[in-house]
Amino acid sequence: MKILLFGLPGSGKTTLAKPLAELLGAVHINADAVREEYNDWDFSLEGRIRQAQRMRYLADGVVKAGKIAVTDFVCPTEQARAEFDADFTVWMDTIQEGRFEDTNKMFVKPKKVDYHVSEWFDDTHVVLFKVIKKYLDRGYHNV
Repeated sequence: MKILLFGLPGSGKTTLAKPLAELLGAVHINADAVREEYNDWDFSLEGRIRQAQRMRYLADGVVKAGKIAVTDFVCPTEQARAEFDADFTVWMDTIQEGRFEDTNKMFVKPKKVDYHVSEWFDDTHVVLFKVIKKYLDRGYHNV
C-alpha cells in the first residue's frame, strides 16, 4: 500500500508521516530527503513530475518488499498525484499559504482525497491510523 500525504510546505506532512509510519510499521519516504539524495532541487513543473515518478519508484519498491510506504511531499498538481498513483491520499490542508510563492501559485486543490486534514491536533496520526486500519480491514489486498 502506498500512502501519500501531500499539501503546501509547512502544512505538517512530515510531522504527521513520521508517527503514522511508526504506528503502521511502515517505511517513511520523505521528499526532501529524496531530493537531497538525488541532488535534484528542480521545482519546475517538470522537476515536480520527475520527483513524483521518483517517489513512486521508491514507494513501489517498498510495497514489493511487502511493506506499507508512507510518503510525504507537496505533490502540487493533479498530474503529479496521478504520476505517483497512491492507494490512499491524505490532503494536509492546514494552512492557506506556504512559504514559497511559486508553490502557492502551482498548488491545485485536489478534486478527491481519501482523508482531509483541515486542522492539526496532537493525535491526528492516531485518528488517521484508525481510518487506514478500517480501509485495510475492508479488503485492501496489496499489503
